[in-house]
Amino acid sequence: MLNLTQHRATQEQILAGVVDMPEPVRARLSELLTFDEIPDADELNLRARAVAMLVMEGDELGDPCLQAMIGGAPFFMRYLEVALLDQSVEPVYAFTRREVEEITVGGGLQKTSVFRHVGFVRPYEAHFDVS
Repeated sequence: MLNLTQHRATQEQILAGVVDMPEPVRARLSELLTFDEIPDADELNLRARAVAMLVMEGDELGDPCLQAMIGGAPFFMRYLEVALLDQSVEPVYAFTRREVEEITVGGGLQKTSVFRHVGFVRPYEAHFDVS
């Protein structure tokens, strides 16, 4: 499963089979996923298709990519899902659980949220052979 997000895969995601894009492909991916201005539908479509084409470069990592972990700007995800499906790549989303850790600091209580990878949400599962 190829990581098509702006963040490097966590240790839990790597153990679940997620692979980061090699450099400099990852740098190009980050450019495509970053929006500094409000995009129109044409730009969203072009960027999504460009990201989907990066999957072919990710194939250099080994077996052909059949799944891609995506995430980022909500307004872009539908375009990216369609572009990936057109390349026969199943888009999936990481599912994390927020765990609050509490520690005592100087007589007070400090709470920290830690996000733990739990699994993947597969919105198109019914369209793929998952055996």
